[in-house]
Amino acid sequence: MDLESAKSAARAIALANRAACDPAVGAAMARHIMRDCPPPTGATVAAFASLDGEISTVPLLNLLHHEKFNICLPVTPKRGEPLHFRQWLPGDTMVSGRFGTSHTNGPAMVPNFILVPLLAFDRQGNRLGYGAGYYDRTLAQLPNAFRLGCAFAAQELNEVPTGPDDVRLHAIATELGVRLF
Repeated sequence: MDLESAKSAARAIALANRAACDPAVGAAMARHIMRDCPPPTGATVAAFASLDGEISTVPLLNLLHHEKFNICLPVTPKRGEPLHFRQWLPGDTMVSGRFGTSHTNGPAMVPNFILVPLLAFDRQGNRLGYGAGYYDRTLAQLPNAFRLGCAFAAQELNEVPTGPDDVRLHAIATELGVRLF
């Protein structure tokens, strides 16, 4: 099986596993992150507004704001470009972006701690995204940023198919805890 076929098959499995999960367990994930793998003091944290079916990031956004972190959300540009990030504050007006994403029109920011959405992950820190490569391009341009995947525990696969442009995570956070790689 070629790489793209293997990734498509893994995405189908991950989506099926994720469909049985309750997004509300995001509160448990948020507690684990803040206890076991918090951003360093003064960090600029790139978060994301959860899409349907993803673990909820709302509790984490609230905790990060309460702890006075600088928070930004990704803006999805045209295909082939990396993400860029805009400041987020509670109550900001959200703008609809590409692929059902949401972001603000706040000032541009460069994160040094990135919360990464994903469809699947494995014990080696590999992640499988939605297939457009936005996060891999972005993470490659920010090599010193800490990369923390956010997912349901059920999204773990034995092995995630990877290619030369796929960027590994430093850690994964789920409703069950945080695992460093």
